[in-house]
Amino acid sequence: MLPLSRFALRCSSLARRISTNHTVRDDLRSLLRETAQPVAVVTALMDPALSDKTEHPSRFHGATLSSFSSISMEPHPLVAFSLRIPSRMATSLTSAHSSTSLFSHMVINILSEAQAPTAVRFSRPDLYPEPFVSLPHSLTKEGLPMLDGSVGAISCRLVAASWPLHDLESLSGGGREGKPEWEGEGVASELFIAQVIRVERMPASGEDVRPLLYHRRGYVTTCPIESKTGSKPSS
Repeated sequence: MLPLSRFALRCSSLARRISTNHTVRDDLRSLLRETAQPVAVVTALMDPALSDKTEHPSRFHGATLSSFSSISMEPHPLVAFSLRIPSRMATSLTSAHSSTSLFSHMVINILSEAQAPTAVRFSRPDLYPEPFVSLPHSLTKEGLPMLDGSVGAISCRLVAASWPLHDLESLSGGGREGKPEWEGEGVASELFIAQVIRVERMPASGEDVRPLLYHRRGYVTTCPIESKTGSKPSS
C-alpha cells in the first residue's frame, strides 16, 4: 500500500494531466473552428442484425462525417475518417469488413454547397429515422447508395479493422487483444482507413460545382480570392 503522501502526489499529478488534456482539447476545438472542413456522407449497407432491431428497418444506412481526409495517393489511394462509437454506421462497417464478399464496403459522398440539408439529415437520426426516403440517389454496381447532387462519390474498401482512438496502448502496438470497451466520460471514436477502388462520380468538364464546407459551426462554401496583381498563385 502506498504511503498517504505518495498517494496524494499521484492523485495531484493525475489531476494536472486531466486538466491539461481538457485545455488542449478546448484549444484545439477553437483552432479547428477557424479552418474549413469538407463535408461528406458515408453510405453503406445496414448490418441486418441492426435493421431487425430498429423501428424503421432499412437496407441502407448513412452518416455525416465530422472528419474526412485523403491521406495517400501513392502507392495506394487511401482515405480516412472517424466515427463515434457506439453507432450503427461503425457497427455496419465493421460487420461489412469481417463478413461481406462485396468488393466495395461503402461510398463516400462529397457534398456540394446545395446539400446542407442532406448533411443535417444524415447527422440527426432522431429527426430523420429514414434519411433515404424521398432523397434522390442511385446505386453502384455493388448496390450501395450514391447521393444525387454531390460534388463526387467514391467507392471504398476498408483495409483493416477500425482503430479505437480512446485506447492509445493498442494504437502504439501494445499487443492488447480485442477492442477495449469505452468506459470513460465524453465521446469515443474509431478510426477507419479505406482504399479508394473507384471514383463513381465527379464534376463534368466545365461544370462549376462548389463543395460544402463546415466552418465556425455552420455550413459555408468556397469563393475565389481576388489577386491584386491579377495573377494566379504558383503551385
